[in-house]
Formats: sequence, C-alpha cells, structure tokens
Amino acid sequence: MPVTALVSAKSCGTTASALALTLASRRPSLLAECDPAGGTIRAGFLQGAVTAGYGLYHLAAAERIGRSELANAFAHHLWGIDDAGHRKLLPGLTDPAQAPALTRTWPALAEVLKVLAADAGHDVFVDVGRLALEAGRLHPTLTPAPLLHAADFVLLTVRANDQSLTLARHLIEPLRTELDEHGTGSDALGLLLIEDGPYRPTQVATALHTPVLAALPWDAETAGYLTTGGRPPRGYARSPLLRHARSATDQLDALAQRRSIYLNRSAPDANLAGVLQRLTNARGGSRG
Repeated sequence: MPVTALVSAKSCGTTASALALTLASRRPSLLAECDPAGGTIRAGFLQGAVTAGYGLYHLAAAERIGRSELANAFAHHLWGIDDAGHRKLLPGLTDPAQAPALTRTWPALAEVLKVLAADAGHDVFVDVGRLALEAGRLHPTLTPAPLLHAADFVLLTVRANDQSLTLARHLIEPLRTELDEHGTGSDALGLLLIEDGPYRPTQVATALHTPVLAALPWDAETAGYLTTGGRPPRGYARSPLLRHARSATDQLDALAQRRSIYLNRSAPDANLAGVLQRLTNARGGSRG
C-alpha cells in the first residue's frame, strides 16, 4: 500500500483533504500529522478530545533509545478516528517550538510508516503542511524532508484558481530536485487538486507542468466538518468529498503498484516488525 505525503504552498485544505482520504480508504489507514508548524486536528475535528499526552512530539524521546522503542511509542500514540478503529491518527505537534526536537526522528518515523504500509497493508497519509524553503532548497528544520524522501507519492495540494497556482509554482522545481537526489524520483511528485476555481485538471497540470494524480470536489459542508468537528452533516458518508476521496485512494494504489515495478526498495528494518502486533492491540483512544 502507498505512503502518500501531502504538502502545500499555503493553507489550501491540505489537512481536510488528508483526513478525507484517510477516512474514505477501503483499507485500514493512518494519518500522520507531521506539520512542523503544529497540528490542527486535535483542536478541530477532534474538538480537544486528545490531550497533549498523545502525539508526534513523544516519539522523539523514544527514538533516542532505539528503533524498537520508537515503534512501540508510535503504536501507543495513535488515536482512532472511526468507530471501528480501522482508521487512526498520529496527532501533530501542539507547539511549533517542538519541531527542532524531531529533526533526527523523521528518518526513523519514515521507516515505521513504510513498514506499516508494506507489511501491514495500510494506506498511509502524511500531512506535512506548508513547505518552507531556504536558498531554493527544503528548509532543514521547518520541513520534514525525510518523510518526503520515503513517500511513494508527494502530492502538492492546490486549488483551481490563479492565486493558488501562483503560490505553488515556485515549489515544483525544488521538490523535483529533492526527490531526484534523495527520494524515490521526481515522478513521485503530483498534484492534489481541490476543484475550487475555474480551471480544469488538464489546465492545472499544464500550468504547473505536473500531473494531477487526484482531484477532490469543493464540498464546503463536509470540509467544514473535517476542519472544525461537531455534528456530521446530513449524508456525510455519501458526500461528494468522501466519494471522490475513495476513488482517489484507489487511483493512488493502482499507480503505486505500477510504479513499484521500477523501484528497487530496500527491505524495511526487521526490528520494526513489532509495530504490526502493537497496532493490532493499540492502546490509543478512539473518537467513538
């Protein structure tokens, strides 16, 4: 199953889109909220149900002990976001000042996410948030580059309007260079189009010289629920956003299977295999 990282040039619905993809997946799925600027799902969609005792920041101390400890901590800090417990969240940072502590944790976390996708059959989505550049390259602290390097796909989230395309344009080449030099190749880069604006997918792909790998409709009511939580809107499970998100996960899976033929990936660290058993009996809480 693929690991898909979602990034943006500026706030444009990346987190709501990542939640929609995670909730709509046909398989067990995970959303890792890894925006160094801080997570919003804890206070938004989950309406404060998750305390600061859960989440990404706690993985840094575990990683300093060892990879197995990181795997155990990872499973312990997951939070169920559906009643059945098949869809889980790794809550993000509560304070951007915590981000530097995770600099050496990102590569190990990337390996855990690969194990979860390859060995446990999960769809894994990583909300990286807004990308930061320094001298034309990814910022070493404000962007968790190792998560992008390990991803099967890196989706730059854009809206179908001039403002969003203008902001996104300057990120394309730095991302291509980064993925060619350190990742799985620049062909991992694609667009996640939010159809909020006058341009069609083919026009957006042409404007940014990058393929649209997935498109989601502008569904303000459902997106609002995924952003702020509360009572689900009427017909939520059959909403346009979730229906298209389900199709998008299918498309990404098919693309990942075809792409894997050409990738020569190393085997995941065997010491992380324990994460699979931990996930089966995860002690994390549940939204239900």
